[in-house]
Amino acid sequence: MTFEAYEAVVDESGYEARGRERQALSLGIDRLERIQKDRFSLEDLVESLLYVRRLWTIFIEDLAHPENGLPEKLRADIISIGLWVVKEADRLREEKSNDVIQLIEINRLIRDALL
Repeated sequence: MTFEAYEAVVDESGYEARGRERQALSLGIDRLERIQKDRFSLEDLVESLLYVRRLWTIFIEDLAHPENGLPEKLRADIISIGLWVVKEADRLREEKSNDVIQLIEINRLIRDALL
């Protein structure tokens, strides 16, 4: 395989990975919007918040990996955002907060940046 062919595969797989990340974030946003609109059961609330929490835990673990290709400063910034998302999801689940709007907005911003 030539270097150019390998580079094309890597670029394409990165594009595909971002697409999967966008889809996962979109699902989380949909779930959070249902919570915002009071269209949920207690079970749905817990499952939705745990989904968002697990998703961001995966992102944080990936970003913390030394072989992650993003610049270190950007990785650190996104990790900070992710830690905040996890904390806020926990606060909502524990009924220490009822403001889901900020979680929706942050997830939208990150999703939309993954073009």
